[in-house]
Amino acid sequence: MEFQDKVLKCVDCGTEFVFTAGEQQFFQDKRFKNEPKRCRSCKTKRVAVVTAPPVGRGFSRVETPAICSQCGKQTTVPFKPTQGRPVLCRDCFQGRRTQATA
Repeated sequence: MEFQDKVLKCVDCGTEFVFTAGEQQFFQDKRFKNEPKRCRSCKTKRVAVVTAPPVGRGFSRVETPAICSQCGKQTTVPFKPTQGRPVLCRDCFQGRRTQATA
């Protein structure tokens, strides 16, 4: 099958771009059903946004001030403590951890 270059319109920015015969051959070989929707620059921007690590969506580390349940020392913990669960400072946590493995 002989392919010819096609001019397509980008859905994001509206500019026209060329869908070359070689690209069409590649799409057919890979059995892609749809033609590309975005020009190269819009596709690059979209990939950067989609693959970027989440920022400000609940994935940021929370440092909460707390008092250690075991020794009473003022500390900060990297989570929001829940009621009824003990909160340990780093020293008490490490001590309890080494006791559990021994």
